[in-house]
Amino acid sequence: MLRAGAVIVVFAVVAALVGPLLTPFDPAAQDLALRLAGPSVAHPFGLDELGRDILARVLAGARISFLVGLTVVSVSASLGTLLGAMAGYFGGAIDDLISRIVDVLMAFPGLLLAIALVAVLGPSLGNVLFALTIIGWVGYARLVRGQVLRAREFEYVQAARAMGAHTWRILWRHVIPTAMPAVVVQATLGMAGAIIGEAALSFLGLGVQPPTPSWGTMLNGGRAHLLDAPHLTIFPGVAIALLVLGLNFLGDGLRDATDPKSKSSNSRV
Repeated sequence: MLRAGAVIVVFAVVAALVGPLLTPFDPAAQDLALRLAGPSVAHPFGLDELGRDILARVLAGARISFLVGLTVVSVSASLGTLLGAMAGYFGGAIDDLISRIVDVLMAFPGLLLAIALVAVLGPSLGNVLFALTIIGWVGYARLVRGQVLRAREFEYVQAARAMGAHTWRILWRHVIPTAMPAVVVQATLGMAGAIIGEAALSFLGLGVQPPTPSWGTMLNGGRAHLLDAPHLTIFPGVAIALLVLGLNFLGDGLRDATDPKSKSSNSRV
């Protein structure tokens, strides 16, 4: 599963990076005379309702998806790790405050909260990143808090504390590193969630605005042509499904690889 996920993700990354080399067509170039044309040798994925090459737009949309996924995961993981470590290590009022904020945010369905935030702030890529980050950091904070509660009782952490090491040094050098394997797994799965979130918001008209290519806006534009031009929705839909599947495979594989219980059961088998 780990290898299958890695192959899919690496293939998607390479395709997104070298996208302009894979097709000679501009994602925004229009050829109205060939609008809604099906797949052909010149246009392997066909053309959309404005005569734009779907392959070029799918590859350009991949760059948007990776931008959203990497940005949301980086900011959410950093913020969640910091707040979760503080809550778990210091306890008391700090733990109560952070835990209550996490409980409040987790009480709302994530996608609905993101829709509400973007609807208030206005549709744009920046607001999508902000909304997905607001709902994304709580999972990391809750995960890291549990890891830190366990790690702060380790003997080497207590020894560092007894030797007079600074609190923040203990956190960064001894406590937080114990939570990083779990954070990496969560980040892989969280990136899949961020990509789906961006596609959903763009599908509703609240995310990336035309003419910028986005898999969500492509799905939305193809709804009116499900019968006469199904390729408008098939190819961006397959792109979303494959990338999310690859990220989930990668996350599950990393989780199994870093789980001592899984390793011991495999060795017995």
